[in-house]
Amino acid sequence: MWGRSRRQKAELSAAAAPPAPVREDALPERAGGIGASGRTGTLPERADSGSPAQRDELSGRPVRPPGEVILEVDDLRVSFRTHGGQVQAVRGVSFSLRQGETLAVVGESGCGKSVTARSLMRLLPEHSSELGAGSSIRWKGRELTRLKEKELRKLRGAEIAMIFQDAMTALNPTLTIGEQLIEGIALHRKVPRSEARRLAVDMLELVGIPSPEARMKQYLGEFSGGMRQRIMIAIAASCSPSLLIADEPTTALDVTIQAQILDLFRMLQERTGAAIVLITHDLGVVAETADRVCVMYAGEIVESGTVTELFRRPQHPYTQGLLAALPRLDRERGRSLVPIPGTPPDLFAPPPGCAFAARCPHAMEVCRLHRPQMAELGGTHAVACWLQDPRAARPPASGAGAGTGTPGEPARTAIG
Repeated sequence: MWGRSRRQKAELSAAAAPPAPVREDALPERAGGIGASGRTGTLPERADSGSPAQRDELSGRPVRPPGEVILEVDDLRVSFRTHGGQVQAVRGVSFSLRQGETLAVVGESGCGKSVTARSLMRLLPEHSSELGAGSSIRWKGRELTRLKEKELRKLRGAEIAMIFQDAMTALNPTLTIGEQLIEGIALHRKVPRSEARRLAVDMLELVGIPSPEARMKQYLGEFSGGMRQRIMIAIAASCSPSLLIADEPTTALDVTIQAQILDLFRMLQERTGAAIVLITHDLGVVAETADRVCVMYAGEIVESGTVTELFRRPQHPYTQGLLAALPRLDRERGRSLVPIPGTPPDLFAPPPGCAFAARCPHAMEVCRLHRPQMAELGGTHAVACWLQDPRAARPPASGAGAGTGTPGEPARTAIG
């Protein structure tokens, strides 16, 4: 990342890899932290507290006290109608989000991350998508699945805003940046156009666009990839929403621009107190920015918990496989990465049991026949895996074998 020394990079890479399980009393304390800009040192204490702020063990960032729950998703199911049948893209996803919290949703391409994000704002095409009968999305107590389109328009942009993957396809290339910024501000803030223009210029300046007055007259094609992403963030944050949904905000950006974008998210969150749902497949971004993580596979959440719980003590074989495939700067020279064998299941006809069973080196017969339930492991850590059943024999404690077995070959474990 931008501005880091080799030693600092090695420390962060080592933290974001699957180490052996660590006892709670053996976890090291962090007196300082590394920000996206690479600066190190003691983090400032909270102004409203007389004692030092509690810090995250991985990133060293201050741990914010939990706010009230503003978003509750329960048993979210989304399918798409195609000529070949129903594609079950999201299958029973449940999670909650608190005010001021950053929740990362990670997983490989096609696991349902973006569909879940778009479902929160009801942006899926009605003619081809279908929401499950028992699906619930509650925003500050209001059930969004029952709202009409007119009511949803009042929420989109004003209370819930989304930063899409590709600015060139999400924004209108035939309109100036100023016109697209002013439109949302005038609509939701109910201010005169002159005031909306002033606020738009302020937002461009806030996200680091130089010469914002002149840039207001330019078109999207006149900006670099990093500046387009900043413009997307400015439009999304222009009405101070309570929730920002960022769908792969750093994809295709170099590491320098990535670091600047992550700094920008932190600055906006500190100023507005907004919650953030971060959709990504970049575990380095997750380790540095998120408070909690949900790991998705084949349309389901297979493991969830705080960043420290997921990175220090991963329990699901898929999570362990993702971390084992992560490049590390302290890895021995010439040592190969460990890929996860096989391919995800066909979501036209998902398997009756665990969706990861065909790729899991620890799979048992019960994994193929019955779907595992989410098991609470203490704190906020939860995992959907039959290995957590007390009758199951445990795999190697280090989890080093995750993702290294032969696809479809069960491990020598069983539930008696």
